[in-house]
Amino acid sequence: MKHTNVTMTWAILALSCLAGGPVADTGANHTVIKIGFSLGDQAEDSAGGLIVADTDNDQRMDFLITAPGQLVVLANDGRVLWRKAVDIAVGGQSESQGLPGHHGPGVAAADVDGDGRTEVVFLTKDSVLHIVEGATGREKATAKPPVPPGAARWELAVIATFQGEANRDIVLQATNEKGYRMGQFLAAYRIADLLAGKEPLWTTDRFGSCAHNGARLADLDGDGLDEVLGATLLSSQGRVLVEAAPFQGHMDSVFVADVRPDQPGLEVVLLEEGSNHVQLLGLGGVLWRVHHQRQEPQNATVGRFKPGSEELFVWCRSRHPQHQKPFVFDSRGNLASHYELDAVAPEDWTKSGVEVIHRIDWTGERHQLACAKERHKRGDVCVFEPLTGRFVARFKTQADRLYVADVFGDWREEILVVTADELHIYENTAGNPRPDEPRLWNDRNYGRLKQYHNYYSP
Repeated sequence: MKHTNVTMTWAILALSCLAGGPVADTGANHTVIKIGFSLGDQAEDSAGGLIVADTDNDQRMDFLITAPGQLVVLANDGRVLWRKAVDIAVGGQSESQGLPGHHGPGVAAADVDGDGRTEVVFLTKDSVLHIVEGATGREKATAKPPVPPGAARWELAVIATFQGEANRDIVLQATNEKGYRMGQFLAAYRIADLLAGKEPLWTTDRFGSCAHNGARLADLDGDGLDEVLGATLLSSQGRVLVEAAPFQGHMDSVFVADVRPDQPGLEVVLLEEGSNHVQLLGLGGVLWRVHHQRQEPQNATVGRFKPGSEELFVWCRSRHPQHQKPFVFDSRGNLASHYELDAVAPEDWTKSGVEVIHRIDWTGERHQLACAKERHKRGDVCVFEPLTGRFVARFKTQADRLYVADVFGDWREEILVVTADELHIYENTAGNPRPDEPRLWNDRNYGRLKQYHNYYSP
C-alpha cells in the first residue's frame, strides 16, 4: 500500500502465558488505517460502529465507519473514498436513546435499485432515509415516510428481500417515544414505492423486538425471502410465524444458525434477561428453553466449537460484572461446559472479562473460535476456545469497536478494531488448511447479519 494514511507492519504477536501454560505464537498481518476523525469521548457512549461492503464494485471489501455526525467510507487499500458530516442515526443505550444501540453502525450497503452498482443507505435523526452512491457518496434519493403514532422517529433501516427481487425492499424500525424504549414499530416498503410516496407493504406496532437490538433479518426457510427476527419471527409478509415461549423481562440478544439440522430451516437463539433462560426457536415453534443455575446469559456466540464435530454449541458469557463464569449448551440444550474465565485468561486480562463476542473462522479449520475485547475498557482483543476458555491469540490494542468479517478474500475472517482515530485489521497469515472453501459472503444470510449488528448481537 502506498497511500499515506495506511501503514502495514508484519508482526509475530507474542501471546501471554495462561494459567495452564504458554500458547504458541501466531503470525498475523497488521494493517493500520487512519480514519480521518477521532471517536474521542464519543467512544465512551458507544455510538456508531463499522461494517464492510464492496461499495465501489471492484470486488474488494471496503470499510464503512460511523460515529455521531460522521460517516466515512474507506477503500480496501485504505484510501478515503468519501466522507459525510451528517446527523446519522446512531446512539448509545437503545432503551433510553433509541436504535441502533451500542456499537450499532446505522448504515448498510447493497444494490437497492437494480443498476448493478452498490448504494449506501442510512437514516438521519430527522427520520429521512438517504440513498447515496456507494463509490462517491453522491445522494441519489431521499424519503421521509410518516412515523407511527407513539414512536420517537424512524431509527433503523434494514435492506430486505420480501418479494423476490434481491435487496429491493426495506424495513424501517422505531421505538416508543416514552418509557423503556423497544423497537415495536415496523414498516416494510418496496424501496421504489417508498421513494414514490406509496403505501408500505405491511406495518406493525407489536413486533416482539429484543431490547437493546434492532430487527435482524435472515432467510430461515430457504425460499429466498427474508424473515424478521426478534422475540417474534415474522414472515416476509409481516405474518407472525413463531413466538418465543412466555418469559419475564425481555430478550437481550438474537442469533441465527442451523443449530438443529434435523429440523426444517434455520433456528433462532434468544437470550432472556429476567427469567434468565436461553431459547431455541425453529420454524415449528420453541425447540428448547433452558437455564444454567438461573444465571443471566446476557451475551452469546453460536458455532462449531468442538474439533472434529459438526455440532453447534451456544456459548453464554454470563452477567457477572467481575469474574465471569461462561457456560455452554449443546444443540439439544444440554449443558456442555462451564468454567471461570479468570482461571484460563492471562493474568493481566481485566477481571471484568470479555465483551462484543464474535464467532470467528480464524484458522481455516472446520471448527470455529470466538473473538472478543476486554470488557468495560479500551483494551486488548483476543481469540479463544469457547468450550474451554483457552486464549489462542491476543492483540495488544486500545479497542473501541470490534468487528469480524471476511475482508481479504481467502474466506477466513479478519479482526477489525477501531481505536480513537484508526482502523486496525489483523489477518491470519498462517497457512489456510482449506483454501478452496467458498467465501462466506456467498451465504446471503452472512451478509445480512454482518450489516445489522450491535454490541448485544454481533
